[in-house]
Amino acid sequence: MVKPIKRRRRSTKPRRTRTTASPLINRLRLVIDIASMTAAALKTLSPIPAIGKKRSTPKKAITGTNTVKRKTGDAIRANTSMHLRMGVHECEHGTRRYKIYEPSTNRGSSKASPLLVMLHGCGQTPDDFAIGTGMNALADQFGLIVVYPAQARDAHPNRCWNWFHPTVQNRGAGEPAILASLTWEILQTYNVDPARVYIAGLSAGASMALLMTSTYPELFAAVGVHSGLPAGAARDQASAMTAMQRGNPGARLIHPIPTIIFHGSHDPVVNPRNGRLVAIRAREPHQSLHGAATNRQTPNGRAYTKTVYRKGSGRPLVEHWSIKASGHAWSGGTAKGRFTDPKGPDASREMVRFFIRHKLSARKRSWLASAQTSD
Repeated sequence: MVKPIKRRRRSTKPRRTRTTASPLINRLRLVIDIASMTAAALKTLSPIPAIGKKRSTPKKAITGTNTVKRKTGDAIRANTSMHLRMGVHECEHGTRRYKIYEPSTNRGSSKASPLLVMLHGCGQTPDDFAIGTGMNALADQFGLIVVYPAQARDAHPNRCWNWFHPTVQNRGAGEPAILASLTWEILQTYNVDPARVYIAGLSAGASMALLMTSTYPELFAAVGVHSGLPAGAARDQASAMTAMQRGNPGARLIHPIPTIIFHGSHDPVVNPRNGRLVAIRAREPHQSLHGAATNRQTPNGRAYTKTVYRKGSGRPLVEHWSIKASGHAWSGGTAKGRFTDPKGPDASREMVRFFIRHKLSARKRSWLASAQTSD
């Protein structure tokens, strides 16, 4: 006997159909992506295992312009692809590698050159930073010598400068002492004008640059700050996270220093409020500065607001550039490097233009060194 075939009863439930995500869902996904990016960046703020390799026979600490003791490795090899030379700097505070660029036109010239110290950000190397900022091309144009110190992995796993660590807040210790010793070595090795030494950085490098100018003011004539935080904004991992997320005014500056600041208005890693606070701190040591803001547009790129502060009709002493819709990236940099925003105004060129207008006289350098060693 053949059994009748049982037919399936069709379900009365409506079938599920695929639909495109709503604008609200897309917006939520963007927020989640930004939160993940910020969390990843904040993970880099882990306590450091060591500041550097200590020498077995420590020497006298850095105390002033004429008492620096250091040893620099003489083995420097050429990097033909980048025209950078590599060196190793050793001092009583630790060891760091570095790359240096000297325009061919400077060699053999009797004229002393300006020096620019460039501090890379987290996850970067000197080569990557040089490519992304395009600073070597400007060095050729303006006759600059550029040195790119390299953060060591044993000092931070993601190569961040430890701007938030307690050991970097004061003169004569930690990474600021290493970088100051390296700067003095370059001054004595190359034909550098000591009145025209500048320092700049991105993110953690920018924060360290500000610490350098506050702890060694006799070294630097001006500072460039890109996506950084004020000096003294953090003293440990927890306060660093808070400062990055919300902003922190840091410490008041004792000695004024010409400062140019760049910050993206949509920076998800370092709150743009920090850029405004850096500008405020830079203006405080001056008795009276007049500010003027202009809104401009980069051709086929981003809009920005440039605020310039000066005394009367004198040269700019503080500049604050807020780049509209830009994130955590070097404005105007090339896409060949990491953490760059090619659509923004050229931060590298504007920094060099700002720097070369400022010098630090021998009398002031001597006075600043004396003031620091007497503290």
